[in-house]
Amino acid sequence: MNNLQRLFQEAGQSPWLDNLKRDYLAGGDLARMVEDGIRGVTSNPTIFQKAISAGTAYDEQFRSLVEAHPVEDAYWELVITDIEDALAVLRPVYDESGGGDGFVSIEVSPAIANDTEATVKAAAFLHDRIDEPNLFVKIPATEAGVPAIQEMISRGKSINITLIFSLERYEAVIDAYLAGLEACEGDLSRVHSVASFFVSRVDTEVDRRLEGVGTDEALALRGKAAVAQAKLAYKLFQEKFSGPRWEALAARGAKVQRPLWASTSTKNPEYPDLLYVDTLIGPDTVNTMPDATIEAFLDHGTVARTVDADVDAAAAALADIERLGVSMADVSNTLEEEGVAAFVKSYDELIQALTDKANALTAK
Repeated sequence: MNNLQRLFQEAGQSPWLDNLKRDYLAGGDLARMVEDGIRGVTSNPTIFQKAISAGTAYDEQFRSLVEAHPVEDAYWELVITDIEDALAVLRPVYDESGGGDGFVSIEVSPAIANDTEATVKAAAFLHDRIDEPNLFVKIPATEAGVPAIQEMISRGKSINITLIFSLERYEAVIDAYLAGLEACEGDLSRVHSVASFFVSRVDTEVDRRLEGVGTDEALALRGKAAVAQAKLAYKLFQEKFSGPRWEALAARGAKVQRPLWASTSTKNPEYPDLLYVDTLIGPDTVNTMPDATIEAFLDHGTVARTVDADVDAAAAALADIERLGVSMADVSNTLEEEGVAAFVKSYDELIQALTDKANALTAK
């Protein structure tokens, strides 16, 4: 049994792949990863921008699509084809786990991250267009995204909430999920959700601000904020999914909304390569990892329950960071804005590249 398999069997955490490209589907790489223990797949506009821009794997389908469709519509067809193929690969995991895993995520357009109505419309379209039980549609946890999440859950649709950077927004996301379940008249056992709490980017921004403070105490706190905040997020998860409100929903068949640790590759080369994996292992969680992090965990990861260890120390570390003048609320606002902007940039760049390619094909 390898480390990925042990992660799920012994620690109750599901390892997912944070990547998707056509070569993985055509060459059988994704199927082999699933055999090795990968239990789900996440994607986002940046992942597809890299996949579609590199090489020629998408050219044949794109060429046929642009003959009859606008470039942006052709893009979505390319993405949906990959998602549908990945869903087929992961469907056995979904069936064997009773709907616990085997999900593949597709994200609504980042351009509508601050538009509730447009987000609901786009998420509903994707769920109708890709009518598979193991599909997650990703909605960003912006202020406008939170009511869209509640609406889609109330319709009985499975949602992956992305771009969560703060405990306050995470609590709002959980409350939206619970309220959506309470309003849902369908079979709650078929409604699934994960809350994607971004990790490494928090350290990148907090470390930058601590270096600006410059004291020995501040510098000693570098690399502490992200894991500390994630540990407190797990504590919040345990608190919110217990007690009378949750028990009433569980009696109707509802499933917990699992915390998903995202952005788990280590950005600072001075930090351990598995800093955001080994430290956040525990039951009812997901860790979505890029390829290199998966390889590192297979090679030298440590499988042990860590996500709820030293929670008091985590709270103390965040309190010290705040005392030194680094506002975690401001950090989260900055990261949310940057996260949405980065996805919009990737999306715009890809649409422009596809437009250029379409023009070149038309000119021939």
